[in-house]
Amino acid sequence: MTQPKITVGILALQGAFMEHKFHLQKAIRHARPGSPLDTTKFEIIEVRTPEQLASADALVIPGGESTAISLIAERTGLLEPLRQFVRVDRKPVWGTCAGLILLSDEASRAKKGGQELIGGLHVRCQRNHFGRQTESFVCNLPLPFIGDDEPPFSAVFIRAPIVEKVLTGADATADVAEGVVRAPKLEVDSYKHAQIEVISSLPPTQGKEAGDIVAVRQGNIFGTSFHPELTPDVRLHGWWLQECVLRRNELRK
Repeated sequence: MTQPKITVGILALQGAFMEHKFHLQKAIRHARPGSPLDTTKFEIIEVRTPEQLASADALVIPGGESTAISLIAERTGLLEPLRQFVRVDRKPVWGTCAGLILLSDEASRAKKGGQELIGGLHVRCQRNHFGRQTESFVCNLPLPFIGDDEPPFSAVFIRAPIVEKVLTGADATADVAEGVVRAPKLEVDSYKHAQIEVISSLPPTQGKEAGDIVAVRQGNIFGTSFHPELTPDVRLHGWWLQECVLRRNELRK
């Protein structure tokens, strides 16, 4: 019997896309025999054009510079196809750091002149919450959703955002505050039928930052503040690939 195939794209306009590619490939190579990763054929591709995006069943938007990524996406004709991919077609997408910012419906501390957002996550993300690059840090982050009794994940935060607010319906119609940018409305926003899940916050060991939201999920969209691709740990990449398999199976029903 032919193995089912999933094509996973990595938005390769700027940022740590090669690191994500390596981690996805490693997670597939080290799949547990008989697991969804082992019984599914994956193709990992770099996405730089609308045609390449159209061939993908799932997408990773890497960390980097969110303003640069959005500008390049706009100039290369990718911005609207990305919105269609995420918010209308509801294909699995994972945004890390800058990717989380781009997938948020709103972002605060925006640069002068603003930036375009893809949207999809019904949250307001605060850019560079922890300060400059010199304020980067690593912490042991509990991620119970990747498996019971799993050890904490060594999460790398570099000029990282946080989710500062889960948005309500009233927020979507309110005036945009100074320093905040908002993703445009679409005629069809299928993701709005799913609820936001806060799936990880900083632990008490992080002092005054404890409780800051650093991982969320809404339907097909997954966002993390940190850089899992900058550690040797591929558990999160493996978990997300399994979620892609589950999503594909749901859409086939």
